[in-house]
Amino acid sequence: MSVKVCKFGGTSMADGNIITRVKWIVGQDPARKYIVVSAPGKRYSKDTKVTDLLYKCHADLRAGKHITESFALVRARYNSIVRELNLGIDFDHILDETEERIEAENSENFTASRGEYLCARLVAEVLGAKFVDAEDVIFFGDDGTTDDNATDKAIRAAVEGADLVVFPGFYGKTPEGKVKTFSRGGSDITGAIVARAVGASVYENWTDVSGFLACDPRIVDSPKRIKSISYKELRELSYMGANVLHSESIFPVRSAGIPVQIKNTFRPEDEGTEIVPISRYVPSGDIVTGIAGMKNFTIISIEKSMMNSEIGFMDKVLDVLAREHISVEHVPSGIDTMSLVIESEQLTGLKTERVLEGIKESVHPDLIRITENIALIATVGHGMSSSVGTAARIFAAIAHAGINIRIIDQGSSEINIILGVKNEDYERTIQAIYYEFFGQS
Repeated sequence: MSVKVCKFGGTSMADGNIITRVKWIVGQDPARKYIVVSAPGKRYSKDTKVTDLLYKCHADLRAGKHITESFALVRARYNSIVRELNLGIDFDHILDETEERIEAENSENFTASRGEYLCARLVAEVLGAKFVDAEDVIFFGDDGTTDDNATDKAIRAAVEGADLVVFPGFYGKTPEGKVKTFSRGGSDITGAIVARAVGASVYENWTDVSGFLACDPRIVDSPKRIKSISYKELRELSYMGANVLHSESIFPVRSAGIPVQIKNTFRPEDEGTEIVPISRYVPSGDIVTGIAGMKNFTIISIEKSMMNSEIGFMDKVLDVLAREHISVEHVPSGIDTMSLVIESEQLTGLKTERVLEGIKESVHPDLIRITENIALIATVGHGMSSSVGTAARIFAAIAHAGINIRIIDQGSSEINIILGVKNEDYERTIQAIYYEFFGQS
């Protein structure tokens, strides 16, 4: 029998009317047996997400305050949803228990997780489904990653015999019995974990867009929708800022070969985007699948004669960054040159000065310089590896737009080319690449 796991994002949980729509969607397909929900998102542009309200509660706790006032906003939001759904339940009792436990735990992770917990309790009531608390079935190991074996076993035991089950997303439990959250957007990961555990035929991720687009619609009007994309392509695009799906959510479903379907809660009839293993990937005929990027990177450029023959040169440089707890995005290099591409926010305060001094002491470069305000743009597609002249077309399009490329980095898989340009040229660069491969809208 076909079994589907459905994850509904924060916009899909924003108010009672939308949750009623979710109930209708679930009821349209008996295979939709396992539901994962996020905390309620924004109802309108100036609204505040429930998770952000909860972070404010924890800020009050850190300041030594009681959370009665800040939690009242959370309470009001859920009571509003209860009224809109016309639920005949005493939800204030659940809210009271939650407020008391937030005060007792005094943990940012626990506090942030309550948005999903409360939403799942509500949705389970609406659907007449079994509620399974994520902290009872999703377990983290000592290294901070999920314990897949224990988690899968617990999920399978928890859902046995149930026709319909609702899980809160975003969190699990540590070996010490404390609630731990994934990074923001982590309900996508929860959905993927549940899909793997129950052997789902499809993982449906319901959001407020009809699938992945070839680039940001705020930069290019009406960009092409991607009908099908491989796990690898999605990982590349998600990592570079295409945020329809959390980049880490790919790993659980990829290991099980489960396809993911991105669907629109507000337009359920739309086809969406299918994310599949390479064995099931059917090329669209386009050379480029998608374009994504992010601003605000810093490049540290190092030059030294005979660098390539100096054993351990790169290790020494990276060790300097490790001591400062700085991660590196890319390390393009030549015979006598090496560049470190780092998110600018990691180089705050005196860190930049310490890093530069550390590199000078460790490897004695001939020259070291910093370039700030750099944007990275990734052009991704399986068709690139088999198409002659793809890179030349990208560079020519950017040159024609009068944009100077600061760095070039191509992955060994040949399905992506990453370019660095000035922040101010970010949008024009994406437009130039898009129009070259997809034409004008």
